[in-house]
Amino acid sequence: MNPAFSIIFFTTLAGSAQGLVVAWAVAVLTGHAPPERLLQAGLGVAFVLLLVALGSSFLHLGSKLRAWRAVLMWRTSWMSREVIVMPAFIFIVAAWWAAALGGMQGPWTTVVLPLAAIALSAALWLCTAMIYACLRFIQEWASRYTVANYTLIGMSSGLVLAGALAALLGERAHAQGLLPWALAFTLAAWGCRAASLRRNARLKPKSTLQSATGVHATRLVQKSMGMTAGSFNTREFFHHASQAAYRSIKLLFQLFGFAIPAVLLAWGLSGPADVAFLLALPLQYAGLLAERWFFFAQARHPQNLYYQTVS
Repeated sequence: MNPAFSIIFFTTLAGSAQGLVVAWAVAVLTGHAPPERLLQAGLGVAFVLLLVALGSSFLHLGSKLRAWRAVLMWRTSWMSREVIVMPAFIFIVAAWWAAALGGMQGPWTTVVLPLAAIALSAALWLCTAMIYACLRFIQEWASRYTVANYTLIGMSSGLVLAGALAALLGERAHAQGLLPWALAFTLAAWGCRAASLRRNARLKPKSTLQSATGVHATRLVQKSMGMTAGSFNTREFFHHASQAAYRSIKLLFQLFGFAIPAVLLAWGLSGPADVAFLLALPLQYAGLLAERWFFFAQARHPQNLYYQTVS
């Protein structure tokens, strides 16, 4: 597939915001709430990231004025469900942020809003991932790893973002407390993503040129697709990167998205936690942009059996 950068930014930014909000919600529910100014800053950053992600997703739409129609298919479409859950999650984050800024205390800020944030964040990860996992004809996506990867990567990046915010605000003790969790989720996300890569490397295409054309010759070679220039099909369903670039991105996202952040976080366990988080944050996000590009690019659409060459 040809990765759309609007969707890459949407999924990575929203995932980080979700992980950050869930981290704060769990901390509050377990009696380990972050300091007031850190909670306010975290919720504010998450709210802004969600708005930017939502705006980025609109860039992918052909007719933006008719975007509201996406909600009409909520009974059968995971994308419609995502369109409903995303604003609901943003509303809960905004309400919690406003309550934190206003100094509100009580069950709403210590139980109701954190629980709602966790539930809607989980629902959003499920809806976003299932948009791809439900497509059975794209074997690379149709896997239990897709939902797990979206969730674990979101938690990893959200915890790293939370630690970096704590470092910037001088809350070193809180940053130190976040380190083991950030490292654990980064390693879990790395392991899950590596397992999905191994699975996808062993996949055998269900369709072939023979089954697609009905010509059952042992050796079948396509010489032309019947046109002399590209089309929507040739632009949108193949990434057009060279094999060298494709392999390089696969290596780079594993290094910058998982390996290097894990090393930095492990170093922070016995060293300066704030420095570890501040170094890991930009490197990890760059790696996750590459990871999400590879996620889309690796998907082999069956139509590419036909649209192979222009001659």
